[in-house]
Amino acid sequence: MRLEEYWGVGPKTRETLVEELGRERAIQAIENGDVRALADAGLARGRATRILRRATGGDGIDVLATSDARSVYKDLLDLASDHAVTRRAADRIRVLTPLTSRDAMEDRLDDVLAARDAWAALEGSDRDTVLEAYERYDERDGSERAAVEAALGLLEAGVDAGPFGAIADLERGTLEEAADALAALDGGRVAEGADDELDRLRDALGAVEDMDANALDLIEDLRSDGVRDVDQFREAFEDHLLSETDVTIDRVRDAMPTDAADATDFVGGTLRTLRSDLTAAIDEREETVASEYRAILEDADEAVDRAVEAVDDIALHLSLARFALEYDCTRPEFREGSEGAVSVVNARNLTLAATDEESVQPVTYALGEHGLESAADEAGVGDLPDEERVAVLTGANSGGKTTLLETLCHVVLLAMMGLPVPADRAEVTPVDSLVFHRRHASFNAGVLESTLRSIVPPLSSGGRTLMLVDEFEAITEPGSAADLLHGLVTLTVDRDALGVFVTHLADDLEPLPPEARVDGIFAEGLNPDLELLVDYQPRFGTVGRSTPEFIVSRLVANADDRGERAGFETLGEAVGNDVVQRTLADARWNEGTTD
Repeated sequence: MRLEEYWGVGPKTRETLVEELGRERAIQAIENGDVRALADAGLARGRATRILRRATGGDGIDVLATSDARSVYKDLLDLASDHAVTRRAADRIRVLTPLTSRDAMEDRLDDVLAARDAWAALEGSDRDTVLEAYERYDERDGSERAAVEAALGLLEAGVDAGPFGAIADLERGTLEEAADALAALDGGRVAEGADDELDRLRDALGAVEDMDANALDLIEDLRSDGVRDVDQFREAFEDHLLSETDVTIDRVRDAMPTDAADATDFVGGTLRTLRSDLTAAIDEREETVASEYRAILEDADEAVDRAVEAVDDIALHLSLARFALEYDCTRPEFREGSEGAVSVVNARNLTLAATDEESVQPVTYALGEHGLESAADEAGVGDLPDEERVAVLTGANSGGKTTLLETLCHVVLLAMMGLPVPADRAEVTPVDSLVFHRRHASFNAGVLESTLRSIVPPLSSGGRTLMLVDEFEAITEPGSAADLLHGLVTLTVDRDALGVFVTHLADDLEPLPPEARVDGIFAEGLNPDLELLVDYQPRFGTVGRSTPEFIVSRLVANADDRGERAGFETLGEAVGNDVVQRTLADARWNEGTTD
């Protein structure tokens, strides 16, 4: 395969990859989703990630039909990668894309949930053993030796369930011998400590080389000790060699020349011969030792290959499992059918949960037919609609409408990536296009045109589409916005799509198609700190109203001077002074009962 056949690889990128990695290694890096290899070769990390998402995810990335959908997708990957146990696992998480095969989604869910259950069952000390094994694996850049040693660490922790089963039946003794052999052959030479005799010969050579470098000083030292004739000098030099180099006496004597002209020639000749002899002995011994270790690795080849593959895959699934546990994620149920459904019970927004999980109010919601009636009853929501595929969501400012859209987006994307979702129960029909459009407060024709170009074509593509559109009216005048939004709702119904449209113009959209409903989120007053009290759980089939009286009440209460207060009280009369006063009285009552 040519490198240019991969998405995003043009002539310049190909030239860079071939120059730094070579063609075969570059193709292998792309096929394996190796972000680090491409980044080390000179590609910007973001570009490398985009190339690999296309290469490994294929058409799945096309599900993200808008920039806001892609933004949510990237945020999810960032959250998940924060729980990675290795850098390589983090890179692999960042190139995950929505899957296009239901079987692939189920298979990944099986692996991640099995890893979650296995990880949850481990004692704290065993978890530490696993994490320490992966920390060492990371420090050695995921080398073959590091993988084998990590596999031994996992075996030491005693894990054998779920994905850990891939190494559970590996022979510990075989892996230990392979780890020793890989350590011994690390770097292309037999490493220090791998063989005592080889270490002795290398130490001896080092000592001889040091003497050779300081031969004149050595001769002077021997003479200063009172050595005068040749026999005394020979004997003193021999004793010095034996005591300082650990060279055998036979090797020393064999190296001494018989025809030296003087002491300098004698010492230099002896040391040169010793260096040559020791070098040859080292080479011979190193080849012998290396052959023995290579034989060990040949016998352990299958076990090593399995360890390398398993350790990397376990790291990925374990990282995703830790993410699922952190946010109490569960297995989604995939619902088939021509019309589709997206339904959740007690779903949590991950963006909020990542910052302050205790403040997140779970939300139950449904589009299309589902089987979550009993779960919704247990959640205290009551009857959960099971017919309409399209909803218009209304209600108070800061009422969580946009958060609900984002939460549904989280659930659908995670499910389609084969990952657990942040909800007690969820039913999801995979879609071909996910249109998520946040509120963009830019009021001009250019923004309107670009928005319509991004959100309408997916509805016309012929595939199943999920529309999550937030305050469409923010980009054009209210009259036109209501007409256009009504058209979008109607088009969504006509194309058998799913959708939630957040708006303050619900009354202007009547009559809606019978396949669509209106839901509402309600503010209930102010707390003693004058913060808005909102029930984020939508009420189905009910128009939620904006509550400016609560905001005006807060402004009245917080006014710094009499004139400012009088101005806000005038606004209070406009929205209903009795409501403002009742709101303030309720806030004071709540403060008194709290005290």
